[in-house]
Amino acid sequence: MARKPPDRMIARERRAWSDETAAWRQGRAVEKGYRIRWGYVAIAYVVEALVICTSLAGAWFFAETYADKGDQSFWFMLLAPVVYAAIELCRVPLGILIRVQRDWWIKGLAIVGIVMAAGVTTKSVSQLGEMMFHPRLAEASKTRSALKEAEADRASLDTRIRQADARVAQYTAESQALEKRTQEASAQLAGLPGQRCERLTGTNSRGKRYSYLRCVTDPRTATIAGSLKSAGDERSVVAKNLAEARAARAELDRGAADRRVTEADAKYRDAVRRSQLHSFTAMVYGVDPIDVTDQQVHAFLRIFVFAPALCAAFASTLLALCAVQVRKTYTEEDDLGAAMNAEGVPILLDQIAASAGRLTDAQRAVREAIAAGVAIPLDQRRPQGSPPGGPPQPVRDDDRIERPRS
Repeated sequence: MARKPPDRMIARERRAWSDETAAWRQGRAVEKGYRIRWGYVAIAYVVEALVICTSLAGAWFFAETYADKGDQSFWFMLLAPVVYAAIELCRVPLGILIRVQRDWWIKGLAIVGIVMAAGVTTKSVSQLGEMMFHPRLAEASKTRSALKEAEADRASLDTRIRQADARVAQYTAESQALEKRTQEASAQLAGLPGQRCERLTGTNSRGKRYSYLRCVTDPRTATIAGSLKSAGDERSVVAKNLAEARAARAELDRGAADRRVTEADAKYRDAVRRSQLHSFTAMVYGVDPIDVTDQQVHAFLRIFVFAPALCAAFASTLLALCAVQVRKTYTEEDDLGAAMNAEGVPILLDQIAASAGRLTDAQRAVREAIAAGVAIPLDQRRPQGSPPGGPPQPVRDDDRIERPRS
């Protein structure tokens, strides 16, 4: 289908309507003293809507995670986030109010309101940031606690092993001492002389004779024999205790404790490897992620959570502030703040007269050129066949030459 040229009358009317609408908007903006770019305001409200929706969703998940099942505490935990979401809606209007209000008292109140609302936004967004890192941090903390527990069990086992070894060594030393004591007592007993026997004869008080055999034992024999018997009894008790101590020591296996520590350490390293916050903290401090301490992680967490929260709190407000274009009103543009000096009035009048003279000469030259046929007027064309110096013929409105629009 062939394209048709546009109707010039319709195009001219459309341009005139557009120019009139622009002039009306311009005049209204000048009368009010400001102009609002609603596209930027719409973007600011979209950002606010995203912050509100994510904050409410985060509060819902937080309450669902930590509230008791079947209890009203779930709904209690959602009351404050709803109020915070309502406060979020005040930041963009307050930002616009700062630009359009001319009373500095009202501007100060609006600034205070923006700071308060930004504090609420910072709290909500920082909670979302902490919730983002919470699962990995919780897993790393859990595995680290398991590792510390395994290391503590191994340290306790080492203590018990040392105590068991000390008991075994003690009972072994006591057994050796009793063995040596028994051997010495046996040697002493063997070195003592035997019994000495002699026959005794005589007459008693009744005049009868008697005769019997008397054996005399070394008095040290009884003492050494008692000591030997006591050493034997003690040796049997010490041997029993030594057997029990060795049995208890055999049950203490350090290999199992080492294996538990190794498994816990592997799980902790895997949890740290999957923790983004540990990686960022290690990158900042220049250490290995496994060597990052809890103090370093929480110090970096404060920066990594609160700084973006502050940026998110003021982003839409700054956009709303920049969406208002303040301009002078008619009353402010009357004098434009200019003051005329009496000494400069003659100079200004001479410049005006010279400019008027140059303008008159230029107009006269244009009329002479048109009369001579050298130039063509901008608002009409000369029809075909007309004499060069003749008067211009009326032409149709469609044949008018239009100036290009700026």
